[in-house]
Amino acid sequence: MAHYKLPDVSDFNQQIAGKNTHLLILQNRRGMQVALTDYGARIVSILVPDTNGNLTDVVLGFNSLADYIKADEQYHGATIGRYANRIANGQFTLDGKTYTLAKNNGNNNLHGGPNGFHNQVWDRQVSFKNRVDFYYVSPDGEEGFPGALTVNVSYELNDDNEITIRYKAETTKKTLVNLTNHAYFNLNGEGHSDILHHFVHIPSTDYLPIDEHAIPFGFESSVEESPFDFREAKPISEGILADDEQLTRGNGFDHTYINTQNPSQVAATAFSKISGIQLEVYTTEPGIQFYTGNFLSGKDTGKSGTTYGARTGFCFETQHYPDSPNQENFPSTVLDVGETYLSETRYKFCIKKVV
Repeated sequence: MAHYKLPDVSDFNQQIAGKNTHLLILQNRRGMQVALTDYGARIVSILVPDTNGNLTDVVLGFNSLADYIKADEQYHGATIGRYANRIANGQFTLDGKTYTLAKNNGNNNLHGGPNGFHNQVWDRQVSFKNRVDFYYVSPDGEEGFPGALTVNVSYELNDDNEITIRYKAETTKKTLVNLTNHAYFNLNGEGHSDILHHFVHIPSTDYLPIDEHAIPFGFESSVEESPFDFREAKPISEGILADDEQLTRGNGFDHTYINTQNPSQVAATAFSKISGIQLEVYTTEPGIQFYTGNFLSGKDTGKSGTTYGARTGFCFETQHYPDSPNQENFPSTVLDVGETYLSETRYKFCIKKVV
């Protein structure tokens, strides 16, 4: 296995639009380390011990802020907003008024638009060595969304090797909010082969099928007798190579699973036999977008000097459903004045013994 270390703090000291950027390090008593930057309120590195006790970086990313800014894939580890995932035709209607958004994914608006939260420098507050709070005020009309949105995203690392991400938002006008984190995981170790032999377990019985533009049809489909059935743990490769129209449309897995687990139950799990590292996901969100890095282009060179091609990382994006503003049957993503948006996701890492 490669020898992993955190990027150099000095390589993240820069000024963007008059605001200084930083690399911030969290560490627990078991040696786990998490590196974050206020550029995009994003995860840069997660170093966790493998089965031999060696620290392994399980998140794709770059060694400098300059590399993040020029990257072909802009979402590595970032906080995504105002609206994670896709909004069809780049528009939605709220209280009879139609709002027009940028079309940055074919005919869709994706991840809040080209200058979404991933491209902003957030303010920050560091609490001891185990928590960072990021703050951002998105102006009224930014990327086409109504209302000035005040957002707080906190990352907290505990001694059980859990990272808890808490989201909070309030608005000055009725608006849409759907926040997530876009970390690409490779539990073999960042830059170490593809993720096709990871074992994945998702207890969901249903997922959202998509059209040729990756927009949900508006109804749920059973995973039973389909490549989307991860109710029993299986390698990603076992399903992703199947002859299936949905996989063709997503170029692999890029679909929302319906999460019926409560926040104390595991909503998704991934495991690497190479490292012995297991990731468990807990969330308050109704959906998990399972994305197998199908569109990673191979143009970006990561922290260990390896290029990030297709399927070298996977995402468990906890969120509301894609295109909810245009789908009456989906859970609402509307936030009104006087209301508070709250969401929480935990990433827990542990070692699983292979019998």
